[in-house]
Amino acid sequence: MQTAFSIKRIYDEPLKKDGYRVLVDRLWPRGMKKEDAKIDEWAKALAPSPELRTWFGHEPEKWKEFQKEYKAELKKNKEIKPFIDRHKGKKHITLLYAAKDVEHTHAIVLKNILEQATK
Repeated sequence: MQTAFSIKRIYDEPLKKDGYRVLVDRLWPRGMKKEDAKIDEWAKALAPSPELRTWFGHEPEKWKEFQKEYKAELKKNKEIKPFIDRHKGKKHITLLYAAKDVEHTHAIVLKNILEQATK
């Protein structure tokens, strides 16, 4: 069985259909209480490096380059394989992020990488 991945803002209401909820930001989301987040795991190591995140700054004109750089980071990331191995057999995993921009978030890139790696 292949795991289904989805992405969602952590500020959106947690739903049963989210399945296993994983926060994939390096920093804790502003204004979010830990008990309200309803996360199963905080996978900081899967987030972009602080340097890349700072450089990107959620500027849409940097999106293409950001994707390329983040993919390169993920290829070298030693936490991807253990993450996938730990979650084999899970039906659904929702990757949670805090950014307001839903079209230019690292969670999109991470979701694609995880989907490819679990095919």
